[in-house]
Amino acid sequence: MTAIGFVTCTINGGFRGQLKFLPICADIDIVRNREKSGDISPDFRIFTQGLEVGSGRILTGESRGTDYVSLSLAASGLGGRKLCANLGRTVGLGGDGGFFLVWNPVD
Repeated sequence: MTAIGFVTCTINGGFRGQLKFLPICADIDIVRNREKSGDISPDFRIFTQGLEVGSGRILTGESRGTDYVSLSLAASGLGGRKLCANLGRTVGLGGDGGFFLVWNPVD
């Protein structure tokens, strides 16, 4: 499990923290998509420095049946590739509202 960032919950149901992936270190905001309509629209939108760089979806895990957030980011600093991660709960860091961004490599 490779952590590429850390976020904490916000009062608006989103998350705020940092993405730290090799040459990239950026403050990010993961905000609820208030304009969501239907299953196609993402549940979250990801921003850094006022620019939208990705989206997130609430998915249900197959083995435990619990919900988690899956993120997809794309930015010029990634060389045109997509970066995927899941939010994973932390133990003892950031209180109950802390999450690691766990890298989910895409083949």
